[in-house]
Amino acid sequence: MATQSRIRGFRDESPAGRRALLAEHTGVPLASLDVLASGGLSVEQADHMIENVIGLLGVPVGVATGFTVNGTDVLVPMATEEPSVVAAASNAARIARERGGFHTCSSEPVMQAQVQVLDVADPDGARLRLLEAAGELVRLADDQDPTLVSLGGGVRELTVRVVDARPGRYIVVHLAVDVRDAMGANAVNTMAEAVADRVGRIAGGRTLLRILTNKADLRLARARAVFPAGTLGGAGVVRDIVHAAALAEADPYRAATHNKGIMNGITAVVLATGNDTRAVEAGAHSHAVGADGRYTALSHFEADGDGDLVGTLELPMPVGLVGGATKVHPAAAAAVRLLGVTTARELAETVTAVGLAQNLAALRALATEGIQRGHMSLHARNVAVAAGATPEEIPGVVERLIGDGAVRADHAAHVLAELRAQHA
Repeated sequence: MATQSRIRGFRDESPAGRRALLAEHTGVPLASLDVLASGGLSVEQADHMIENVIGLLGVPVGVATGFTVNGTDVLVPMATEEPSVVAAASNAARIARERGGFHTCSSEPVMQAQVQVLDVADPDGARLRLLEAAGELVRLADDQDPTLVSLGGGVRELTVRVVDARPGRYIVVHLAVDVRDAMGANAVNTMAEAVADRVGRIAGGRTLLRILTNKADLRLARARAVFPAGTLGGAGVVRDIVHAAALAEADPYRAATHNKGIMNGITAVVLATGNDTRAVEAGAHSHAVGADGRYTALSHFEADGDGDLVGTLELPMPVGLVGGATKVHPAAAAAVRLLGVTTARELAETVTAVGLAQNLAALRALATEGIQRGHMSLHARNVAVAAGATPEEIPGVVERLIGDGAVRADHAAHVLAELRAQHA
């Protein structure tokens, strides 16, 4: 665990220098972090993870600094290809730090599986028969994973729904399972398959789907933070951020991009720690659809009595520390160790804090200088590299691109040719 998440001179170091500083500040052995220098995965290891492997695709892993979560400093590994994401999260964390950082909480790590039953003659009667047999079905499900039950997990509830669909009415049985420190997909899927035959016989129908739902609305993580008005740029900036956030709550066209900004931070940490980005994203976007069926913002911003900005975020966070790539992938294991979390709930809460930080950073940029200025300044390095600039040439090309206000591939090639002609 980081003793101090603000590391002086961190961004000015080389990648090797940053790893050395992280080892010094966290106590994580440098050798554990050095696996990140090469992507942390061999082709041979990858061949055991998925099918038809032909190679690896690298994604940069950065570290967001300045985070305080529930009074503890944390350094946050983030895997992303998008410029400005890590810097923006770090800057927002620094601002929140002035008022105590991020405060988080979460519900128990409960995932759900569904069993679909077709061709039931009496759906309402079948629903009650299944509820009467709930004890038997729960025991049958728990018998599939005695280790999970011994750790305090297992089925917490069985519910039954009657779902009207175009072909007819379906019975859908839900198993709500406490999966402890796992993401839980394998556990709940196994349980659903184990009870399916018995469910079908009790309902008097034919079972079809037996699988988890990624609408993980029983597994919520929450984060809040106060951002001082003075540091943000004044009362006017607070007012405009509230207006910008209000549009996202009211308009699904704005909400889609607003939530994408949240996911910039969340997905980066989920990917770095070897968790399932698609499951988290599916859960988040389904949660953004309210009871009225309208897609809206996941976060909320308002001014408090002192005129400071209060940001809150709540969403499903199905992440784990056991199973999947988290244990298999050496780089993911290093990221988890660097983050310092010991439970899935801690990880979920930290990820949510990063999502809120990322959201605030984007809203602040939109409410002040516009999103492009800071983003394009960082993007200019990628454009310079793509144009063929060497490490020695990159600073000069970047300076010209930003100064000319033209961060484009054609202009980068023109600038690079000019600089080389001058040196020649």
